[in-house]
Amino acid sequence: MAFGTIKNVRKVFSAAELKSRSSEPVVALDDANFEFDEGELVALLGPSGCGKTTLLRIVAGLIQKTSGSVKIGGREITEPLGDYGFVFQSPSLMPWRTVLDNVLFTMEVLRRNDKAARARAAQLLDMVGLGDFLRARPHQLSGGMQQRVALCRALIHQPKLLLMDEPFGALDELTRLEMNDLLLRIRKEIGATVLFVTHSISEAVYVSDQIIVFSRRPARVATKIPITLPYPRTQRIRFTSDFTRAERLASEALGIISPVEAEGTAA
Repeated sequence: MAFGTIKNVRKVFSAAELKSRSSEPVVALDDANFEFDEGELVALLGPSGCGKTTLLRIVAGLIQKTSGSVKIGGREITEPLGDYGFVFQSPSLMPWRTVLDNVLFTMEVLRRNDKAARARAAQLLDMVGLGDFLRARPHQLSGGMQQRVALCRALIHQPKLLLMDEPFGALDELTRLEMNDLLLRIRKEIGATVLFVTHSISEAVYVSDQIIVFSRRPARVATKIPITLPYPRTQRIRFTSDFTRAERLASEALGIISPVEAEGTAA
């Protein structure tokens, strides 16, 4: 049985929810369907504003779907999950707290901020290359370093599901590539299931086991692309024919190129 099941999910935002003067509701998701297995990294790819983040928040239980079913681990999601981590595009670190204390914030909320939690926080920070920055403040870190702290904060309570909403979108290209590699390494070590929202086709192909491509709003699943690239993945794999083929399939699904153009490119 699949670890996660998204079935016929529809989300309509009312004018009140949107705090809009318009009386017209907005259909953000329309009949979204897909499944994913435990331990799988699934990339959600689609145009800006198509409903990817809305779906991620529904999976987390942060907002309610209008209709359909969302099951994680066989349980219907009707309220916020307790066993998930969420990484946003902005790190949203607390500037008055040290790196270590920012990571431990989750454990404070869960009332589990004990010696074991501090040891795990230090271990995670060491894993992402920040072992020498435990006492640093966020303003002393680069953007990529801050996002590493946010990732550790999302992982500190050992969640079974990690939700990532364009976590590397604001980073420069080189840092983004480094973070892609870091995500794959951490995912291998902790074994978490990951839903990863991105606008980048190449990033989706590189990090994922499966890509769910969404249409423009109201979002439907345009296609599902299994990624069979071998592990461990290195940046060299971006120049292989299998990588290029997956990029082409995603580009077709997004309407960036037509199948005819794709055939010409392949030739």
